[in-house]
Amino acid sequence: MTHSDIPATGSALARLTQALGPDVWQKGLPPVERWNPPYCGEIDMRIAADGSWHYMGSPINRPALVRLFSTVLRKDPERYVLVTPVERVGIVVEDAPFLAVEMALEGEGEDRQIAFRTNVDDLVPVGPDNPLRFEEGEHGGVKPYVKVRGDLWALVTRSLAMDLIALAEERDVEGQKLFGVAVKEGFYPIAAFVDPGELS
Repeated sequence: MTHSDIPATGSALARLTQALGPDVWQKGLPPVERWNPPYCGEIDMRIAADGSWHYMGSPINRPALVRLFSTVLRKDPERYVLVTPVERVGIVVEDAPFLAVEMALEGEGEDRQIAFRTNVDDLVPVGPDNPLRFEEGEHGGVKPYVKVRGDLWALVTRSLAMDLIALAEERDVEGQKLFGVAVKEGFYPIAAFVDPGELS
């Protein structure tokens, strides 16, 4: 992150940026699950359903700044928060905090491996720690999500969702016929057969 990426002094974003320190990128992901600073209320920040971040009604157009704040995002039981060692502030997330924008696929069936890249450049291999889940969309279609970390999920974009659901197959799981996606070390059921053309 360069100096030009840092918001104006005195803003809520500036406080958060300064609390993280200049070498945050060299440290890897901050240990937000271990931080328990006081809750300082909400700031006017929103992650829209399309994955874009907004502050005080305006889009944040600096990718480096969005990536920075994505590393200190956490889902508490009551709300999504941005966390530093010294404060915790609430933000609004319209759907999922991240989007899965690229999918890599290797192998088939029991040997299949699937990995996603998110819009903030997290690399997420599907597996026990990063499962898939499928929810019903507003118009009766299916919305797939992949767990990124903690209780933070990425919504799979519509075009990738169609490719993902095209991999689905029917299996007998504990005496019940389920339609889902098989990945090495797991099978992720979809509630019912859905034509990819019906995705919301």
